[in-house]
Amino acid sequence: MGNVICVGGQWGDEGKGKMVDILSERCDMVVRFQGGNNAGHTLVVDGVRTVLHLIPSGVLHPKTTCVIASGVVIDPEVLLQEIDTLKSRDLMRDDSQLVISPLCHIIFPYHKKLDFARERALGKQMIGTTGRGIGPAYEDRVGRRGIRLFELINADRIANRLRDAALYANTILHALGSEPLTGYEIEGMIDRAVNHGKKLKPFMGNAQELIYDAMQNKKNILFEGAQGALLDLDHGTYPYVTSSHCVAGHAMAGSGVGFTSPYQVMMVTKAYATRVGSGPFMTELKDELGDLLRQRGSEFGATTGRPRRCGWLDLVALRYACRIHGTTQLAITKLDILAGMDKLQVCIAYEIDGKRTENFLWDSEKLNEVTPIYEEMPGFGELPLRGSFVDLPISAQNYLNKIVEFTGVPLGAVSLGPERGQEIWLHEPF
Repeated sequence: MGNVICVGGQWGDEGKGKMVDILSERCDMVVRFQGGNNAGHTLVVDGVRTVLHLIPSGVLHPKTTCVIASGVVIDPEVLLQEIDTLKSRDLMRDDSQLVISPLCHIIFPYHKKLDFARERALGKQMIGTTGRGIGPAYEDRVGRRGIRLFELINADRIANRLRDAALYANTILHALGSEPLTGYEIEGMIDRAVNHGKKLKPFMGNAQELIYDAMQNKKNILFEGAQGALLDLDHGTYPYVTSSHCVAGHAMAGSGVGFTSPYQVMMVTKAYATRVGSGPFMTELKDELGDLLRQRGSEFGATTGRPRRCGWLDLVALRYACRIHGTTQLAITKLDILAGMDKLQVCIAYEIDGKRTENFLWDSEKLNEVTPIYEEMPGFGELPLRGSFVDLPISAQNYLNKIVEFTGVPLGAVSLGPERGQEIWLHEPF
């Protein structure tokens, strides 16, 4: 029994959804602790694809309680649509399977307008956000202007709060040269917020107490992170980052509990690297090989559909991610996408200003200037979909062992395909 934190080791899109789905079968509870609907977790079960943006990936297991903790920002329309979609597929039959913290901050239409307006104003320096309003919602939270979920169930209170919030947002929209919200739009937003509050009220519960009690009763709890280490607000490639903390340590703050029992940190990484949006990408392949990885790996955003930038695995960045997460084991996904390639490259150092370094750089402008230093490794052929580590081709074993050797973190699992069962477990975290 214990606690496992599952987090990303790159710029998100590492395949956390699949790993969480598999581990959820062994769990009593899955907790989403940060981010918003800018992150999509894709699950494939018996050929059926499910994309989740807010509800924890454990929802496909009916006996698993899914918690959206207070560190998450919620777009009520997206969340309600997600609930309806799951129910239409005969999933989440029991509403008690989902518990949402009343302390979650809410994303409103003016947040989305601000998101787009700021990106337009930045021009070529744009961050490359999803435009879902996540950043402005977190800004309001930090600025103590945010509106929380429990406020939606009080019609008078939410009306006054939203009118004030919309007027404040309008001053910024005007300064950015964008159309402000009209009075008609503001009143419509209030009506929808009240309606959303009524629909979401049955799911509200004391998330902190629920998680704490599960810990005290030695339940298996899985904390599900969104995005990845290199998008962390403090420790990522700032300012080309998300607006929340993606590192494993934030599982405590984002869930409202402290860990009083041992826990494991499973960091998920692809066998190569991808990134969506702007920002440094030291091993990016802007050629036919990058296109090949994109097509073979179906590297298109689950949330926006945007094509992902693709490149070789960056071991310097990966080791950095392991350290800031406090990683206890690795889960490597999409190894199968590399099958059939004659030669593989892994980045083992950077060259910057004529000097070699094996340390990650905190200055994004400097990261844009680095030249990756690669080690070439032999490719491998077709992989088995199941089996054990020794069933893999020797060159595939060597590729995985190189990652373990460089990061200093043991290998917990290797994914060989998108379906449940298409993976090899070396060390199960629970």
